[in-house]
Amino acid sequence: MTEARVYTIAYRLKNREGDIIDSSDGAEPLHFVSGAGQVVPGIEKAVAGREVGACLEVTIPPELAYGEHREDMVRTMPRSMFQGVDNLAEGMKFQTNTGENAQIVKVVSLKGDQVVIDANHPLAGFTLYFELEILESRPASEDEIAQEMPLQ
Repeated sequence: MTEARVYTIAYRLKNREGDIIDSSDGAEPLHFVSGAGQVVPGIEKAVAGREVGACLEVTIPPELAYGEHREDMVRTMPRSMFQGVDNLAEGMKFQTNTGENAQIVKVVSLKGDQVVIDANHPLAGFTLYFELEILESRPASEDEIAQEMPLQ
């Protein structure tokens, strides 16, 4: 088993055309413990074994990011399941609690008394294009390993 490490990374996430769609510029950099499932596997794989100061351009396919878009996660539900929600509209997001797992779903369309929701991650099915700079890399303490929560 490899040593768990704490990484601090500055990042820019771009679309296929090269436009920045998310960035740590002017904000808090990304912090994570390797092996804790806090970031997509492609980022962990890209930074593993790299030194502080390394700058990387990384292309992460869906299978190493948020997975493929799954049609089985798109469902049609009766509008009655949204009682108490005024002005239900496309694009609205809701948190569902089923069993132990909370899940975010997005309303993708309204068809009469039916609501189509999508529980896929918004970036499922997409290749991610990152510019990464490793700002810190150090061994993780036992407390850091115990406290960290995996990516949902």
